[in-house]
Amino acid sequence: MTQWLLDRTFRTASGDEVRWAVLGDIGDRGEERAAAPAVVLLHGTPFSSYVWRGVARALAARCRVFVWDMPGYGASEKRDGQDVSLGAQARVFGELLAHWGLSRPAVVAHDFGGCVALRAHLLHGARYERLALVDPVALGPWGSPTYRLLGAHPEVFGQLPPALHRALVREYVASAAHQGLHPAVLERLVEPWCTGEGQPAFYRQIAQNDQRFTDEVAGRYGEIELPVLVCWGAQDDWIPLAKGRELVSRIPGARLRVIEGAGHLVQEDAPAELTAALAVFLGAGA
Repeated sequence: MTQWLLDRTFRTASGDEVRWAVLGDIGDRGEERAAAPAVVLLHGTPFSSYVWRGVARALAARCRVFVWDMPGYGASEKRDGQDVSLGAQARVFGELLAHWGLSRPAVVAHDFGGCVALRAHLLHGARYERLALVDPVALGPWGSPTYRLLGAHPEVFGQLPPALHRALVREYVASAAHQGLHPAVLERLVEPWCTGEGQPAFYRQIAQNDQRFTDEVAGRYGEIELPVLVCWGAQDDWIPLAKGRELVSRIPGARLRVIEGAGHLVQEDAPAELTAALAVFLGAGA
């Protein structure tokens, strides 16, 4: 359940080390699958590519699936003075697409990964074959009172005793799932934030992100011309379903898939339903 290894590294233009992996590039018989369709998965906050493990492995049967931990998250580098804003992440995503040699991949993005993918496309010219957005951060207002409080005082919360910090992060992460998280999964998601580098990084990423990053692109969603699927957990307590309906109304031709019984972490609450919807949209079904 917890096995997940990003075995490759990329050094960004700003000097950050990003960990990434590709699944499905080698077939069952050891043959290279360079011609297989490429799919890139983007995670959100305060998560990592680990939330995509089941979906990635399923899609890898027919696709090359690229996964990565954004700078400041998961297994990627965390350091003082690091720019981990949504603006910076969109630029890094463009760098990675070039590094991977992907000109028009399919993209699947969750939470603020949605903002990253949308900014890369609308502001930086990244081209996708199609785009699936899963409970994305895309329209204001967003950010709970707790989120804003943590972001306003990163230097204070960064000095919490480790046990209190871990308890705070555990409760915060757990609240994203409607069905509840398996203890091993919860620990895997929490652990990167509970090291000496991880504790200040947790509050740093909140402090650097605000609504202006979505406001800068929200008025341009009508320019999107590629196929778009929006998946939304019906019981999402972090970003209400109404935001999903509004987003679909702003993107020409976009379709909405509501997943019952799922909260914000649809990947954990309803992995089979989400994987099936994505596989059909990506043309990766049986």
